[in-house]
Amino acid sequence: MTTHNVLQFMQKTADNTVLQKQLEQLLGCGDGDISSSVNLDPEESLALSQRAPKVIELAASMGYNFSNDELISVIDAFKQHQNGMISDQAFAKLLGITSGESVRPAVKNNFKRLANYLSKTYFGVSLS
Repeated sequence: MTTHNVLQFMQKTADNTVLQKQLEQLLGCGDGDISSSVNLDPEESLALSQRAPKVIELAASMGYNFSNDELISVIDAFKQHQNGMISDQAFAKLLGITSGESVRPAVKNNFKRLANYLSKTYFGVSLS
């Protein structure tokens, strides 16, 4: 099972604000940036699993084709990595990437991300 297309689609959410908004609306939570295990909120993980067919449809409309099992596999790997259940090396192996490749690095501006998350969660207002 390859996860390459899933990872490419997820990484695209880091810089594509239109895609972020589409995902945010589709999932009903989070900020739409699911580009790394650091950026994927627990609520987004759950929503991605629950709305996998719609996410797959959105991804396919952009040329990223993958199965429900591939998406769930990546989401599970991200959750395990977030919870410290697997090492970076095991994470890369689980995702099927080579040691030379990497999953997109952590967010560029953690404070901005945290502020946006908290304002949306507690006040229902988006700062972006």
